[in-house]
Amino acid sequence: MRRIGVVVNPVAGMGGRVGLKGTDGKVAEARERGAEPRAPDRATEALRALRERTSQRGGDAAVELLTYGGRMGADEAREAGFDPEVVGDPVGSPTIDESSGSETTAEDTREAVRRFVEEGVDLVLFVGGDGTAVDVAETLDHLDADVPMLGVPAGVKVYSAVFAVSPEAAGRVAADFDRTETREVNDIDEDAYREGEVRADLKALAEVPVAEDLQSSKQVGGGTVESLAAGVAEDARADAGGTYVLGPGGTVGAVKAELGFDGSPLGVDVWRGVSGSSATGGSSDGGEVLVADASADEILDALGDRNVVVVSPIGGQGFVFGRGNDQLSPAVLRRCDVEIVASKRKLDGLGVLRVDTGDEAVDESLRGWHKVRVGRFERRMMKVV
Repeated sequence: MRRIGVVVNPVAGMGGRVGLKGTDGKVAEARERGAEPRAPDRATEALRALRERTSQRGGDAAVELLTYGGRMGADEAREAGFDPEVVGDPVGSPTIDESSGSETTAEDTREAVRRFVEEGVDLVLFVGGDGTAVDVAETLDHLDADVPMLGVPAGVKVYSAVFAVSPEAAGRVAADFDRTETREVNDIDEDAYREGEVRADLKALAEVPVAEDLQSSKQVGGGTVESLAAGVAEDARADAGGTYVLGPGGTVGAVKAELGFDGSPLGVDVWRGVSGSSATGGSSDGGEVLVADASADEILDALGDRNVVVVSPIGGQGFVFGRGNDQLSPAVLRRCDVEIVASKRKLDGLGVLRVDTGDEAVDESLRGWHKVRVGRFERRMMKVV
């Protein structure tokens, strides 16, 4: 039996329809403008989809629902046909009487998550926006709880990668998932957003069910390449002694810039995360360039015990190896792990990725599903053929 904790932020999303671009600190104003609660209905939609899915797997015996009181989960669960276990009530407002002006708080959400963890849930299903996602993720992190989370989108701003694409999808994913992956929780400055400026910040990382019906995190402007470059550079600096073979092109060029050196735009550069006397290309931030604009033989000579090739596919074609980067020879690839990086926009134009190294055995070893880094922490599954 799967135990799912459900918590609803009943005022999430109220500010959107009335032009407030968010509800943080604006609930009273939203009500004055005639805003109606949106999250409870979306919670009910998700839970109905969950119940329909689980009914195909043994009925109510397939899932046990734990909720917080009133409109923070219990009411919606009952409307969807569940008989939930209520683990607590929001402080001072057990039933969330909307006509009285009583409101729930972030601390109510956090306390609900704490109770769910104590009860040993298998998933926290929350309903709200990015602010609610941050509350859930930070609480799970503080408790060091190995519990995944999944969002039902109900807020005005939903910039995080922990939400399903719709309430119905959230219900299906909650019923069916069998694996999790790490995804980003982002939030923006609502005051700046109301002034027309979008400032999205990474707030937390969370374990989330693996499913096709999850949205990607929204990146701001051209931030996707910069974000993934920062992630690769952080990993490289933390890997003392690791050797990074950095391929050509603008995307990997951003990684080189993050590491503190001007790379070869059309060439391959080799970087290692330790200082020493063997650098020929100069020092960089936290490491050194071993070889600049290297040939295949120079790359082989520079490799160490742990080696990573960082490469980006060619836009429009999808070739990862065998087009414009022949320095990354089969002999090099046999000794290296491979990290593929690409902007989401580039991947959106590619159905699959391709390899053509000239060595069928190496090509075959590279084929299959790969996690392509598209953000600082976020990855997208792409098939190499």
